[in-house]
Amino acid sequence: MNHEHHKTKNERSEHTHHDHHAHMVADFRKRFWISLIITIPILVFSPMIQEFLGIRESIRFTGDLYVLFALSSVVFFYGGYPFLKGIFNELKSAKPGMMTLISIAITVAYLYSSAVVFGLLGKIFFWELATLIDIMLLGHWIEMKSVMGASKALEELARLMPSDAHKIMPNGTVKDVPLSDLNSGDKVLIKPGEKIPADGEVIEGETSVNESMLTGESVPVSKKKGIKVIGGSVNGEGSITVEVQKTGKDSYLSQVIDLVRQAQESKSKTQDLANRAAVWLTIVALVGGAITMFVWLAIVHKDLAFALERTVTVMIITCPHALGLAVPLVVAVSTAISASNGLLIRDRAAFERARNIQAIIFDKTGTLTQGKFGVTDTLMIGNDINEKELLKYAASVESHSEHPIAKGVVSSTDEKFPVQNFKAITGKGAEGSVEGKDIKVVSPGYLREQKITINDERIQELSSQGKTVVFVLVDGELKGALALADIIRPESKAAIARLKDMGLRCMMLTGDNKQVAKWVSEEIGLDEYFAEVLPDEKSAKIKEVQSRGLIVAMTGDGVNDAPALAQADVGIAIGAGTDVAVETADIILVRSNPIDAVAIIGLAKATYRKMIQNLIWATGYNVVAIPLAAGVLYPKILLGPAMAAVFMSLSTVIVAINAKFLKVEK
Repeated sequence: MNHEHHKTKNERSEHTHHDHHAHMVADFRKRFWISLIITIPILVFSPMIQEFLGIRESIRFTGDLYVLFALSSVVFFYGGYPFLKGIFNELKSAKPGMMTLISIAITVAYLYSSAVVFGLLGKIFFWELATLIDIMLLGHWIEMKSVMGASKALEELARLMPSDAHKIMPNGTVKDVPLSDLNSGDKVLIKPGEKIPADGEVIEGETSVNESMLTGESVPVSKKKGIKVIGGSVNGEGSITVEVQKTGKDSYLSQVIDLVRQAQESKSKTQDLANRAAVWLTIVALVGGAITMFVWLAIVHKDLAFALERTVTVMIITCPHALGLAVPLVVAVSTAISASNGLLIRDRAAFERARNIQAIIFDKTGTLTQGKFGVTDTLMIGNDINEKELLKYAASVESHSEHPIAKGVVSSTDEKFPVQNFKAITGKGAEGSVEGKDIKVVSPGYLREQKITINDERIQELSSQGKTVVFVLVDGELKGALALADIIRPESKAAIARLKDMGLRCMMLTGDNKQVAKWVSEEIGLDEYFAEVLPDEKSAKIKEVQSRGLIVAMTGDGVNDAPALAQADVGIAIGAGTDVAVETADIILVRSNPIDAVAIIGLAKATYRKMIQNLIWATGYNVVAIPLAAGVLYPKILLGPAMAAVFMSLSTVIVAINAKFLKVEK
């Protein structure tokens, strides 16, 4: 399967899923508004509402109950269709939940009320039926809007590849061809700044390649004849000719795509809290209704009409309106709050799992570090110039070079001197005339070549940390050294400290070497780190930590992190990273700030607390309402449908207000 075909297939699948999701949201919205409009005349024609408002005699007319029956039938079959369909699916899978509870309540209310319209003695519950359907449709609509669309990870991965390649033809000419036309053995030209179109080997030229999006290696990797390159990585300053070795499904990128797909498909989903409450309420409704009917008929010997009215009232009251909004309202509020704080929730189930996280694993490059090569240490060897001057001299010379190390030195200071007589020292550094002085910024190899010795333990220590060390010579004399590495984010140390205070085990996963990983780990106080981990091994490392019995979150931003993000119990992407990492994750941190990982876990805990509180409010009144509706205090107290409606309305208002008190703490 070639790349273009793979991309098209993914796009088609993604669009199909997205269209289906959008259609479902639109369907619930349409059913809600139509049902709500029809509910208005249902309320007006309902005898119980008329009596409550004292308008029964003034608006009654012949056949009004048949009109009420017709309108209620429309709401029952049209508005209630998703729930009637849902009970079939839930019972078929032997997993009764919210759909079962709603369907039982509206079906009992509809059949009983219809029987009353056509002659049975009793009360009409059509207004209960209509308002319950309206509330449940609104709750599902809010919920579906709050949950973001399906993952676009595979589509975004495919986008990493360029659309075409500069193929070198047998006669030596260069022709632009689509990737699907490339085969193993073809030769392609890659110009500076371009993406490499396929896995292969350099056969001509020399350059440095940025592979950080694919391997996690922060420093651009030098490439020359005989060294392999990966499709999707970005060429640096030189032109190279590459012989293609792998294309399509055999390529490194396609293997990563497969890993992402496998991890996503194997990810389990948690059951919704409201559904669990609904299961118990379904049992209560059925058992409570049956007991009520039995007691009034067989023990108290009341007539069928009275017993049936008590039974129906119990079963309807058991399905509180507030339950339909208890979780969706909290979800909507938490989604809005998190978005305004730069915390985007894509997968609600994973977000709910975040409250139980026991270990959090960070990618290094671009997550705990800035992903930018820069000066981390300045060592002075002479006393006649200061540290600031040394940096200015070095940055001035290096500003004329395109080498990645040179760019790191240049970014260390905003002040620079004019430079004359600049020239590159091939493979060893650069030199130029600055303020009348001959300034050289050179590698350790240059010092060895010129037999310049330096015995300083600090240099050895910096090198052991995996840092790149360059030396600054002024008029031929060694005056200082600069150590460069991927710069640690200033927020990382504080974030790790706060996560450890929350009882989480903090780890790091990186493709960088062990020396760099050890240095970063010690600097910010990590509990554990995994170094030199290849992308296809990252998801395996997540599984390894999960096998310890820990609930694991993964935070990263590169393509190499995508399989690990998908495998983790909760995937958290740094928003400034690659699209694929963002699209594979469950939660996105827009500001690329590790402190936000603390905030999202805190919000998950607070959201769960609100859900539990709302479910208690939404179902708690049943403890009082169900016995009273069943008639345990009859004849002194008998909870009628009207008073039950007041209880339900109060419960719904409390749930809505409580959800609004949710907040994020950082």
